[in-house]
Amino acid sequence: MKFLVSIYIVLFTFSSLCIAKEYEVGQKNRAFTVKELTIKVGDTVSFPNQDPFYHNVFSLSETSTFDLGSYKQGNTKTIVFTDEGTIEVECAIHPKMQMKIHVKK
Repeated sequence: MKFLVSIYIVLFTFSSLCIAKEYEVGQKNRAFTVKELTIKVGDTVSFPNQDPFYHNVFSLSETSTFDLGSYKQGNTKTIVFTDEGTIEVECAIHPKMQMKIHVKK
């Protein structure tokens, strides 16, 4: 029985990894290209900088706290979301840049 449970756990974990998706939220004209995004736990969001100046994507949300650091045009930073909840995302350089990511199971 333990063997079957172990196989189930491995297969479930593998299938979860296979269905994870990647989303893109650009940074253009001092704004995120998406105001709200709904994703699933395990999905990845990339933040390409399409402006000719630096951006710094971060969140202080209780669900997910992160800081991707400052980066220039043409660079992309990514993050995998592992916890369910709503994350408010901002740019440390441009305070009017705000969006929300809703992470569901």
